[in-house]
Amino acid sequence: MGIKFYKPTTPGRRGMMGQDFSQLTKKEPEKRLIKAIKKNCGRNVYGRITSRHRGGGSKKIYRIIDFKRDKDNIEGKVAAIEYDPNRNTFIALIVYADGEKRYILAPLDLKVGDKVISGEKVEVQIGNCMPLKNIPSGTTIHNIELIPGLGGKLVRSAGCAAQLTSKSDKYAFITMPSGEIRLIDLRCRATIGQLSNFEYNSIEWGKAGRIRYLGRRPHVRGTAMNPVDHPHGGGEGRSKGNHPQTPWGVPCKGYKTRDKKKLTNKFIIKRRKKK
Repeated sequence: MGIKFYKPTTPGRRGMMGQDFSQLTKKEPEKRLIKAIKKNCGRNVYGRITSRHRGGGSKKIYRIIDFKRDKDNIEGKVAAIEYDPNRNTFIALIVYADGEKRYILAPLDLKVGDKVISGEKVEVQIGNCMPLKNIPSGTTIHNIELIPGLGGKLVRSAGCAAQLTSKSDKYAFITMPSGEIRLIDLRCRATIGQLSNFEYNSIEWGKAGRIRYLGRRPHVRGTAMNPVDHPHGGGEGRSKGNHPQTPWGVPCKGYKTRDKKKLTNKFIIKRRKKK
């Protein structure tokens, strides 16, 4: 995948960058592997906004991704590498020997015609999926499960990869892309390789409209508001003498918000941020 540069014909085009999608081999998605996706614009089941600055965006069709990779010991062939508007990494269409088709997250260097397989004891090569207990130490992995059988939850963004550092009797030591070192059950599955589209983070959007296409609305600073709207609002001239907080007074920096931290803290050996 290469980065495409635009001529500065307008102020929005100046400095704008995009993707040439030369790696993709198919434009239309597989009809049996798509479904409609309903926009909630950051609202919960009661219609109340729980995530601000969300709304609008381009229409999308959801591609059903196989995060579990539970079709064991049946070899599949990569039929196409496709674009997915719901994520920043590419996806691969796999056709298995029994005729079934599934989408998976496309690793880097996975090409059309390559063979992939999942199972307990399979070869360690790009695109194959297996339990952590059967993966050698030092291997680059992605799409990692947190609970056996529930599907991959970690390392699913473009260009990301974790490393299996070492193993103990029950747990594997995984170095995350953020630098965090975490314990994960050896029965959990992971896929071999680094995810595709690693140049995604180098893209310059160029104009605000391209962010609106993604469904992100403008983010207004609290200091630009009135006192009735935000704790940072008001004042004669510019003011910044306040503790960072949300519009509802919840501190934004250093305030612990994690739930069930007593259950999960023991699995984090080294945090991504120093205390």
